[in-house]
Amino acid sequence: MRLRLRGSEVQRSEVGSRKSEVGSRRSEVGGRRSEVGTQNPERRTQNPENMRIDRFENIEAWQLARELACKVYGLTRKTDFARDFGLRGQIQNAAGSSMHNIAEGFDSESNPEFVRFLRYAKRSCTEVQSELYVAMDQNYITKTEFQNVYDHAGRTRATIRGFIKYLLTYQQDEREKEP
Repeated sequence: MRLRLRGSEVQRSEVGSRKSEVGSRRSEVGGRRSEVGTQNPERRTQNPENMRIDRFENIEAWQLARELACKVYGLTRKTDFARDFGLRGQIQNAAGSSMHNIAEGFDSESNPEFVRFLRYAKRSCTEVQSELYVAMDQNYITKTEFQNVYDHAGRTRATIRGFIKYLLTYQQDEREKEP
């Protein structure tokens, strides 16, 4: 199925043999259209009928999760942090898990399955935030570095949460339309 936006109503149409009922706010994902599913401001102002998310790389939450992973890897290169193999590996895995779960969920066959993966991704952002406290308490990172990455993890988590809310609302709307 492919969602099409016309005014305030969502229309569905067949796309191949695979259902594509997933998206970000006002979007379609996986042969899917999006108004806010991309970081590109030019695309947000275009007609949603002309926008598609055909790749997980175009999902805003994935883009933020990727930036989070880059920030975490940057912090863990610092000498003292790099020597703490346990914490370094744990925080790197959590940051990577956030982006990986979004990508894996994108390829799922249903909204509920995608939401399940998005929830894992959201929890991984929270795990990064918790591990940042350990890094700061051990003086591996400064308070400024802590706050920068902590806030980014929070923004990523909030974006994922909004995406989940959209998908659950879309599912509910679809159920209410059924005869």
